[in-house]
Amino acid sequence: MPVTDPTRLSAVPPVDGLGTRRVTADMLWRALEDPLQSPWLTVHNVGRSGQGRPLRTITFGEGPTDLLLWSQMHGDEATATRALADLVGFFAARDDLDLHQRLRQHLRITMLPMLNPDGAEAHQRETADGIDVNRDGARLASPEARALAEVRELLQPAFGFNLHDQDVRRRAGPDGDQVALAFLAPPVDVQDTWAPVRARARQLAATMAAAALDALPGRVARWSEEYEPRAFGECFQHAGTSTVLVETGALPDDPDKERLRTYLSTLFLTTFDRMADGSWEQTDPAVYHDLPLNHSVLHDLHLTGGTVVVGDPRDGGLYRPLGHRHSSKQTVPRCRSTGGPRPDRDSERRATRPRSCRILTPPTPTTFPRPTPHAQRPTPNAQRTPTD
Repeated sequence: MPVTDPTRLSAVPPVDGLGTRRVTADMLWRALEDPLQSPWLTVHNVGRSGQGRPLRTITFGEGPTDLLLWSQMHGDEATATRALADLVGFFAARDDLDLHQRLRQHLRITMLPMLNPDGAEAHQRETADGIDVNRDGARLASPEARALAEVRELLQPAFGFNLHDQDVRRRAGPDGDQVALAFLAPPVDVQDTWAPVRARARQLAATMAAAALDALPGRVARWSEEYEPRAFGECFQHAGTSTVLVETGALPDDPDKERLRTYLSTLFLTTFDRMADGSWEQTDPAVYHDLPLNHSVLHDLHLTGGTVVVGDPRDGGLYRPLGHRHSSKQTVPRCRSTGGPRPDRDSERRATRPRSCRILTPPTPTTFPRPTPHAQRPTPNAQRTPTD
């Protein structure tokens, strides 16, 4: 089953009510109210968030191979949550398809579509207690992290899918296109050892990447392979579950990620089908290693040819070519934003006020296509890029 253009795909229609990038628990469970009446699906309450919101899993299939997918452990990263909701709609309604029967006979697919509902409510990365769940895989200090760990311990899944949104401005390589999807087989140690559990994750990531490249050539990348012992991917690898990190980026002219959402749900079905028939094991692992790395962030606006003044030129302000970096320790008077008279302020107040600057020579702007605005917040305790 190739990944096709989702605009022509009728097998995975989007579930209504989840058409924006901001998704809360109330929105999710309201949208899934009808699909969850299906006899093909089982819902379990597996815990509560710090603020008491329910944490639930949805299971489809009765096959011998267990898969566990979890999303929105960062509350402001909801693209995969919407894709999982679309899978729920497919599992509930499309039992007329051979694919439906094949998946339920060979796989047992358990989804925890919203792990951090409190963060989703506030549209923030962390939990209500300020904990980054993906840095809580070892301590399990949050009820959300404990719930996920307990689900894994109960199911003992062979494979895990850790689903996130990354910075929408990432490139595929230093000069590549905007990344739509990025993958990682998380390391198991600082030596970057390819233990069997990680090798299986690499094989699965290569399978997903190969399918994604068919639909999105030039827009698939590999996440940085730095070892992060607090992250759930690394912790689950240690526990014996081969885990793949899937990061959703963005596509041009898709501000709410509606097309990318459907690409992702279709990619999941494609991957599940290849796992059901065993063909995923034939994928060349080099597909994974050949992916370009997530690279430098794209800019919204690039200015060239200007001159910047730091301080008032009448007080000995410094002229700098645009792009020149001056010392942040230098205390200079704040420059004026207009040519009008300067207020009378004493030198101490003037030196301690924040500096600003103005461009004297009109620059020649070069603009990149403006990507979808992102809502990521930097997290000082993260060692990886905050969106992993």
